[in-house]
Amino acid sequence: MVHLLFDLLAYATSFLVAFWLFKGKIALSGEDKWGYYTYAVVGFVVGAIIFSTINNYLSLHKLSFGKSVIGALFGAILAIEIFKKRYGIKGSTGAYFVPSLAIGIAIGRIGCFLTGISDFTYGVPTNLPWGVDFGDGILRHPVQLYESFAMFAFFLFSLWLLKYKRAFFMQKGFYIFTFYYEFQRFLWEFLKPYAKVAFGLNIFQILAILLMVYATVYLKLKAGSFKLRA
Repeated sequence: MVHLLFDLLAYATSFLVAFWLFKGKIALSGEDKWGYYTYAVVGFVVGAIIFSTINNYLSLHKLSFGKSVIGALFGAILAIEIFKKRYGIKGSTGAYFVPSLAIGIAIGRIGCFLTGISDFTYGVPTNLPWGVDFGDGILRHPVQLYESFAMFAFFLFSLWLLKYKRAFFMQKGFYIFTFYYEFQRFLWEFLKPYAKVAFGLNIFQILAILLMVYATVYLKLKAGSFKLRA
């Protein structure tokens, strides 16, 4: 119940932030808008469930459905790139969602933290003074809070970029967000008790690497400014 409440709070806050910053004009308008949203939502949900479930199965050795932020981002990005390729849309359309995603993740991770041991997002054991007992008598890294703090800091940074470097933000903001999120997530994954898939990395770290490569490629490209269509 605690997790659900914070998820709802995260979604509501994300929506309000997006509406406040862009006055409801997000990404596309007209007929393309609904196709864009459909691709994004389907990719988000499918990616969130599939990759979390795979990780749970590998780590817990049983079928346990879940949802993952990094899986959701991977699925949504893949779906949107397919949509853009299909309809000939060029330039970044994701900057509109950056502040919303950052604050939404920051809030959502607090829910993960408060849910405790059952959420399976806690860290490995630690002797550090800020270690937290999630219910099994073992002090663990509160990696949920590490990620929450990191994303709240990026939320503030994204607001600064939007205010003072708006053109740059609209062109490159989503790719900066993607690289930043994946980089910090890659680091926190070393502090989680998840099964290793290859090269000493878990499935989320592999996804993080793929998305960092994606973000780096697009940051280096000369992205044109994307404008709303009336």
